[in-house]
Amino acid sequence: MAGVELRSVSKRFGKQHAVRNVSLEVAPGEFLSLVGPSGCGKTTTLRLVAGFLSPDEGEVFLGGESMTSVGVRQRQVGIVFQNYALFPNLTAFENVAFGLRTRRMPEETLRARVESLLEMVGLAARAAAYPRELSGGQQQRVALARALAIQPRVLLLDEPLSALDAKVRNSLRFEIKKIQRESGITTIYVTHDQEEALSISDRVALMHEGRIEQVGAPGDVYLRPSSLFVADFVGVNNLIPGEYLGEGRFKWRERVFEVDRGELSPGACSLMIRPERLRIVSAAGSAPEGTALSGRVLGRVFLGPLLRLAVDVEGERLLVDLLNTEIAPPAVDEEIVLTFSPRDARPVRGR
Repeated sequence: MAGVELRSVSKRFGKQHAVRNVSLEVAPGEFLSLVGPSGCGKTTTLRLVAGFLSPDEGEVFLGGESMTSVGVRQRQVGIVFQNYALFPNLTAFENVAFGLRTRRMPEETLRARVESLLEMVGLAARAAAYPRELSGGQQQRVALARALAIQPRVLLLDEPLSALDAKVRNSLRFEIKKIQRESGITTIYVTHDQEEALSISDRVALMHEGRIEQVGAPGDVYLRPSSLFVADFVGVNNLIPGEYLGEGRFKWRERVFEVDRGELSPGACSLMIRPERLRIVSAAGSAPEGTALSGRVLGRVFLGPLLRLAVDVEGERLLVDLLNTEIAPPAVDEEIVLTFSPRDARPVRGR
């Protein structure tokens, strides 16, 4: 089992920097997602690991070995693309077997491995089916089995679920994570979908303009973003502009709130409060001192398990998420009072 390391890797296309001085380590057996907006450099980073591209500066290592002069095939990486890239004239069985046949594996051993992999991805009964006879989700499972068939040192997945509908995507997220856990293979997963990255990854590396903005466990990236960009990009957030005074105090207009101390130095910043961390109280006096926000409901959106409110608080629009089991949620134009716990309010700044 191999780990992956990028040391000060940069890649340009003409004058445009696609990847800027990226250093990143992926431990053996780890599932790491590269996430970020379109054009942030995540797919280029993946292609540098695969060997489809060579870095202009820096080095890529697999299993502690420099890949500077090592070709794509010699790197022994398995790749799953967004468009599946299955051979239309081959059955599911033969698609999975393709890489093994090119390596001249004995037929008996080949058959046993392919059957085992199709069983793993839940397609043993569709071994004789052609890609046109399979759903999009089934085709993606075949592509995953084919990538695993050659027993790669590292598995690379480039937005493998983006072409599928939401229900199939949600189901396959768990399948991919289950297969990765069972195989123990080091995996790098590229996606622009933060929810996807947070739900299946051991760690997340968030990219922006070719740089790594933050690397951490999903909970750390979601609850403790290192910059304003991360706070704004990951999930739904309320970002209130103001000033951090230090010692866990945040000034908004003429009011000072108790907030998470964090590690931020005093100065202009934004206060991050997730919609699910805001609560409605009966009156300002029933809120902990220094945390009451009085406002008016501007609108309501039904989101299945949640009801999302848009609330005007002194000209600032805040989002509030309530469980839809609330007996009598506030009506539009109703005056309400919000409160929050200081540990759920985090000052952030940065690009």
